[in-house]
Amino acid sequence: MLIATLSLPEQVVLMLAALILLSSFLMLAQVRLDSMINTFALQGLLLFFATLIMALISGKYQLLISAALTLFLKVFFIPNKLRGLVVRLDINREIESITNPSLIMLFAASLVLFSYYVALPIRALSLLATRNTIAISLAVVLIGMLMIISRRKAVTQVVGFMSMENGLFFAAVVATCGMPMVVELGIAFDVLVAAILFGVFFFHIRTEIGSLDTDRLNHLTEVEK
Repeated sequence: MLIATLSLPEQVVLMLAALILLSSFLMLAQVRLDSMINTFALQGLLLFFATLIMALISGKYQLLISAALTLFLKVFFIPNKLRGLVVRLDINREIESITNPSLIMLFAASLVLFSYYVALPIRALSLLATRNTIAISLAVVLIGMLMIISRRKAVTQVVGFMSMENGLFFAAVVATCGMPMVVELGIAFDVLVAAILFGVFFFHIRTEIGSLDTDRLNHLTEVEK
């Protein structure tokens, strides 16, 4: 489908989809926690605008509630919660080393190509012009999974998990004009609870092993009393 044949709002959604994918690559490349959290908040803002425009395109104004929840949770609440945890744990100045960063970025690019290949038969099920963004949504999910696998800090792994949820939510919005409102409210509540539980989890790890480096968990051994 040629972009020129789409309406202006649909073209804007496609542009936002490209920016959301770019933000996933930026998060994957970040080595500072504060920069990664800021990029996650930017991705949430782009997701907010995409949801807002899809509400106007489809005429399903219940998506406005989803957009408001996205703005509150993913642009303000969760990023501010993570920033507060980073400051309280005194890791805001820490820089995480990445093993083979060039190889990881190349693998992320290959995941994008793989997503487009997988999404070819799937996007035929959607009647919306924005169905082309299904591949981008899948790529965002896979890159978030790659971030969890390739990083050692618990905070960055949580950001990767939240980015995966962003990809799933974006797919639901652009491919099907959103899920039933009760489902979206349930997911929003789950994300809210997860953000609070992750904070408790961080403090527990820091107390027990003195670091948020999850690799140290592999070296734990039982101590006979």
